[in-house]
Amino acid sequence: MSPSFPDRAAWGTAPKLRAWQQEALDLYLRREPRDFLAVATPGAGKTTFALRIASELLSRGLIRAVTIVTPTEHLKQQWADAASRVGIAIDPEFKNSQGATSRDYIGVAVTYAQISMHPALHRARTEARKTLVIFDEIHHAGDAKSWGDGVREAFEPATRRLALTGTPFRSDVNPIPFVTYAEDGEGVRRSVSDYSYGYGPALADGVVRPVIFLAYAGEMRWRTRAGDEIAATLGTPLT
Repeated sequence: MSPSFPDRAAWGTAPKLRAWQQEALDLYLRREPRDFLAVATPGAGKTTFALRIASELLSRGLIRAVTIVTPTEHLKQQWADAASRVGIAIDPEFKNSQGATSRDYIGVAVTYAQISMHPALHRARTEARKTLVIFDEIHHAGDAKSWGDGVREAFEPATRRLALTGTPFRSDVNPIPFVTYAEDGEGVRRSVSDYSYGYGPALADGVVRPVIFLAYAGEMRWRTRAGDEIAATLGTPLT
């Protein structure tokens, strides 16, 4: 199976896993960790990976509910749509004022800000059923101290916690709950991932496209076949 298969699929709903997703899934199922941090370059398919883990844990009876925490409101609907395509009913409209959601749903999609406003409510919901919490772009939990504090209070009793991010991150003032840190050579505490899939491997696999930076200003130099060096300024009419 090509590591980039499939080339196109609805957001978060690829019918088959890419090579990195399968490798990460195998690692997760082998370890059966309570906390797992997956770092994968943007566009690599973190949503598909996370929903596959949710499906596996639900089918094995290891969890009974799923809570998805996102940085923004519009991502709640995207996650709910992707989850519905793989048979997981997620309520993207859940409000703190409701207290509970319909029995038609397996779980909810909420924002970090929403959690910080009423962490006790979400803690009670987490304690009520064996819950998998998926943190989308977990580094956002460090954007405000209240966000990190809310995440810690709300999801400390979770059965499983899966954190996703597109890039490794560091701890400056607000360390993010449920993330392991280690000091680098400069004494800076940086996040330690359980699985990492960077831009280089993703580009080599054909999973993402190359990023090209075009220059519109400045001077360029080149050498002709005759050995003459020519200089010109970008933006100047040239033959």
